[in-house]
Amino acid sequence: MIVEVAPSEGRRGSATYKILSLDGGGSKGVYTIGVLREVEALVGKPLCEYFDLVFGTSTGAIITALIGLGYKTEEIERLYLELIPAVMKHRTKRGRTKALEAAATRVFGDKTFSDLKIDTGIVATNYEFERPMVFKQSVRQAHGGKSTFEPGFGCTIADAVIASCAAFPFFRMRSLTTAKTGQVVVLDGGYVANNPTLFALADAKQALGISLADMAVLSVGVGSYNEPKRTFLHRAIFSLWPFRHMAKMFNISSKTIEQLRYLLFAEVATVRINETYAQAEYATDLLEYDPDKLRKLLSLGRESFAYHEKEIRDVFGLS
Repeated sequence: MIVEVAPSEGRRGSATYKILSLDGGGSKGVYTIGVLREVEALVGKPLCEYFDLVFGTSTGAIITALIGLGYKTEEIERLYLELIPAVMKHRTKRGRTKALEAAATRVFGDKTFSDLKIDTGIVATNYEFERPMVFKQSVRQAHGGKSTFEPGFGCTIADAVIASCAAFPFFRMRSLTTAKTGQVVVLDGGYVANNPTLFALADAKQALGISLADMAVLSVGVGSYNEPKRTFLHRAIFSLWPFRHMAKMFNISSKTIEQLRYLLFAEVATVRINETYAQAEYATDLLEYDPDKLRKLLSLGRESFAYHEKEIRDVFGLS
């Protein structure tokens, strides 16, 4: 295992405003859940009662929405291990998209962003306007247009989550009807910010007016692994652009934003967890659906937490 260490700047243990940021990465989100299982045990309460602001992209958006609704990490783990194989086992984007839509509808129903218990951001990409589209819970998070603000642009949580996860060409793009702009075509948030930390910090500083010295950030990736061995069919498909470059593009996005976070917000105490596992037995990708491999990734997340536990305790003032 190669440990990725991000320096924790700022005054340790002094933060009064706590931010959780969750990367995208498809099935590898079970690694994130492994980390969060340990974080929840450390703080001794549901994460929605500990963090003040939670942001997520793609698979991180699903976890963010569940945290925002008050789910405990044990429940999120159970849902993931049940739903990922059901979605990712399909071999076409049509099949995966239909399975994702059915799962999101079953889990979230018709709940809206007004049902969330915490300030929340779900990052997607507006395909037509070629810019970020961030679904937010509270008018406090608005950077303008507060008088006409609609939580989540008037969309359901299920719609926002499906949009944030629409990693074309593995999934279909999502067409949504929003309160202000009508019909829009949206796709995976990883195209603009696979790591949503900068969006969260912008909300905290600019919209919410939180002092940088009062913030602490826990930023969780999905881990980095070697590519798995593929069948002849998969090798043929993945040799084509854009399949060949998707995972690398998302990884570059995450690392770029982490570098910018370090340069622009060095005074904000931050813990970044996103280890690299080069061992052959952990080789995987964002379409993983083998239950045994998913459980391994979950365990790796819990293991990664252990390497950062002291740092988390220090930054967040936990005894």
